[in-house]
Amino acid sequence: MNNGKLSYEVDSNGRRVIDTSELDRAFGLKKASENINHSQEVERELEKATALLETERLKMRIQMLETQLHSAEEQLEDLKAQRDQWQKQASQVLITSQFSQKQAEELSEQLKERERRARERREKMEAQKLEDKMKKMHAQNENARDEAEQSEGKTDDEANFSFGGLWKRAKGGA
Repeated sequence: MNNGKLSYEVDSNGRRVIDTSELDRAFGLKKASENINHSQEVERELEKATALLETERLKMRIQMLETQLHSAEEQLEDLKAQRDQWQKQASQVLITSQFSQKQAEELSEQLKERERRARERREKMEAQKLEDKMKKMHAQNENARDEAEQSEGKTDDEANFSFGGLWKRAKGGA
């Protein structure tokens, strides 16, 4: 501009305004092949940038997946530890309940044995009471007394049947 190679005009604000045709005259137009090379170069740069962005995106995705995998593995380990603890508790409860069941069975057997012995004692006592009653009834029976007195000196046939005892009773004697 100062050398005179390029002409310009000054606008109302005092700024220099250069006409585009003047720029073409001074510097010339770029050739089409240069534009093609430039656009190819821009495309290559864009492809490189896209590939770089995709690589970074994939790296971030891999890092995120690795973090999720690590978290899932930790959770799995925690769950395994809980499972082992629950199994241990369940086996302790089972052992305790088996021991309790065994004690209950033994107690049940003891109770059955006690009941059996008590039943035997009751039956024995009832049989004894019945026998005592029979003895009392036999002793109170006049026929039995007379038969006992007479049978002491008589044979079996005579002891089994005695008119004397019947006659005494019929008369009102002792």
